[in-house]
Amino acid sequence: MIKENFPVIQTERLILRQITQDDAEDIFKYLSDENVMKYYGLEPFKTIDEALEEIEWYQSTHDEDSGIRWGITLKENGKVIGSCGFLNKVPQHYRSDIGFELSTDYWGQGIAGEALAAVIQYGFEQLNLHRIQALIEPPNISSQKLVENNGFIKEGLLRNYEFTCGKFDDLFMYSIIKQDFETNSI
Repeated sequence: MIKENFPVIQTERLILRQITQDDAEDIFKYLSDENVMKYYGLEPFKTIDEALEEIEWYQSTHDEDSGIRWGITLKENGKVIGSCGFLNKVPQHYRSDIGFELSTDYWGQGIAGEALAAVIQYGFEQLNLHRIQALIEPPNISSQKLVENNGFIKEGLLRNYEFTCGKFDDLFMYSIIKQDFETNSI
């Protein structure tokens, strides 16, 4: 189901839009890649049904106002090549987690950074967030660099914070607060 009020974000090269069931094959393509899923907290997808369930989860977070996830698409073809958005939104504290992933076909081209910057701006300016945080596994150096390049500060290590794929994972807590964003935007 497409929600009428789902915001579309455009950047120089990208359109960030709602992900629908029509995008299941595109989602499955990159979420079945073990390189993409290495730090995702789930095993690589094995069936298109898993991609459809992921899309349903994206839609439910928006319906319940606990998050919003945009499909990252290139302007020239509209195919979903990744996603970026908010989850675990806590309105009374004006904060949310942010997450992202991108097909390996598009790594190293600045696409994730372009999408992340646009979503961060949307979070502060449209969702009235004061704090955006990212939880990143210590070996995931590329994601750490990505958030640092977007103004996030590493706050510390959360030991054995998540149990995923049969093991406990440590996670670094990164955050950016609204005044950091406004200072960096000037």
